[in-house]
Amino acid sequence: MSDIRDVIIIGSGPAGLTAAIYTARANMGPLVIEGEPSSTSDQPGGQLMLTTEVENFPGFPEGIMGPELMMHFRAQASRFGAEFITQKATKVDFNQQPFTVEVGDVTYRSHTVIISTGAQSLMLGLPNEDRLIGHGLSTCATCDGFFFKDQEIAVVGGGDSAVEEATFLTRFASKVYLVHRRDELRASKIMQERALNNPKIEILWNKKVTEIQGDEKLSGVLLEDTVSGEENVLPITGLFIAIGHQPNTSLFADQLDLKDNGYLVTEPDSSKTQIPGVFACGDVQDDYYRQAITAAGSGCMAAIDAERWLEENHA
Repeated sequence: MSDIRDVIIIGSGPAGLTAAIYTARANMGPLVIEGEPSSTSDQPGGQLMLTTEVENFPGFPEGIMGPELMMHFRAQASRFGAEFITQKATKVDFNQQPFTVEVGDVTYRSHTVIISTGAQSLMLGLPNEDRLIGHGLSTCATCDGFFFKDQEIAVVGGGDSAVEEATFLTRFASKVYLVHRRDELRASKIMQERALNNPKIEILWNKKVTEIQGDEKLSGVLLEDTVSGEENVLPITGLFIAIGHQPNTSLFADQLDLKDNGYLVTEPDSSKTQIPGVFACGDVQDDYYRQAITAAGSGCMAAIDAERWLEENHA
């Protein structure tokens, strides 16, 4: 059992590391439980570790590689005294003060906890996904659409997010195929009308992606007709998977309020959860923007909220 800390941060994407920078500079001695290296978003550095070039983060006019950007975040937090544990949190207890966070067989105690465990994009579960992510395969049109100027690309999905991404991508691509496994979209009527009336969008009904092709870069996908079973290759240079996101909230599901879609509930314009002293930031509670810059901003909010809560309750 460790001494009682001022703050523990669970997760180390842009939100968690920004919270670490701010709390470290406020002399709160943050302990960052950054996760374990893996192919999912709860690894150290979050989803940007799976991204190649980032061109929309302010301050890097020539762009920067996602992992390099997160190394800068981490180094800055470390410079001000943040402590890191490269393991996963395995259990939390927010029922009484001080809160406890278990990492394996070690228990840490803290007056405040900032949750920044992020979310992960749901994938198709096909070979080559991990290898080609960032090399023609993407889960974020806003992030990567610019790289596909005058190219033929495809979006997989049938909900509002998929249709919205397909529509957005027509700003750059010469052709956008919307691949949907059924004969009607789940998207709202207004979103469907936008897609159906957009000359750059072609909807491929009753089709599912069964193979992602390409060695160094994506070169096409194999499609299977869900009715006839017929297969054909769609030669595209970009594939956007838009079948949803899953927040990493399983560790907190029995202690914190969740939205119907699984994201943590925070007070409006705040990082506060329903438990005083527990805060959440980044993609674990943001089901709308899901950008690195907005995650970083909410990490700043969580740090300031935690600092002020400590001043009022443990001065």
